[in-house]
Amino acid sequence: MAEASNSDTGKENPTFKIRRLEISDKRKGYMELLGQLTVAEPLTDDEFDQRFQEISSYGDDHLICVIEDESSGKIAATGSVMIEKKFLRSCGKVGHIEDVVVDSEFRGKHLGKRVVEFLTDHSRSMGCYKVILDCSVEKKVFYEKCGMFNRGIQMSKYF
Repeated sequence: MAEASNSDTGKENPTFKIRRLEISDKRKGYMELLGQLTVAEPLTDDEFDQRFQEISSYGDDHLICVIEDESSGKIAATGSVMIEKKFLRSCGKVGHIEDVVVDSEFRGKHLGKRVVEFLTDHSRSMGCYKVILDCSVEKKVFYEKCGMFNRGIQMSKYF
């Protein structure tokens, strides 16, 4: 979807395309973008390719989306969703949204909201009865703007 041109400057705004992660996205700054979210050590091409193939083997049950700035070829935003299959709710499914991040260069353009909507739409199309995610207190307002609400407390144990 193309953004409208900016008549004040005569320059066109960047065009952002949302799509599934591709193996070539490592060269477009994907790992560096993840590093803006949390610890993301550099991976060799072989390590990235191997993990990409593993995730791809899960089909639609594990989707990573990216938003590419088509004018620069840079990955501007990303997020993922994993579909959990349950016995509850007549063998229902739940989408778990993870790793949503927008490059600092592109923040304020509603790209994070587009990522969450894309992942939520995918979850709905997979038959999920809800999507859930964990976030910091600082991100609560953003996710509320995406239609989510606080439903409890997250607990973690790191190894």
